[in-house]
Amino acid sequence: MKLKYIIVLIVLASAASIIYGFTLKPTEPEKAHKLIGAGTVGLFLVAMPLFLIKESKGKKMKDYMLTKENIEKMKKKERDRLKNR
Repeated sequence: MKLKYIIVLIVLASAASIIYGFTLKPTEPEKAHKLIGAGTVGLFLVAMPLFLIKESKGKKMKDYMLTKENIEKMKKKERDRLKNR
């Protein structure tokens, strides 16, 4: 199974857990808090890192860091953009 579908499955299961937890809250608050917490953990500690790993494959981290070289490139692009107005 592709990682994309696993991530979607985790997100949907987490969202369902959170929604079900909120519907249970008036009647069974302890179980509701556990479901809401499990859904939150699924989203932020499982799905998000998997998504970031999947999306960052093959990309150079140097391109996204603020180095002197990249700052100069941004300044040059801004000057060129202003010049073309």
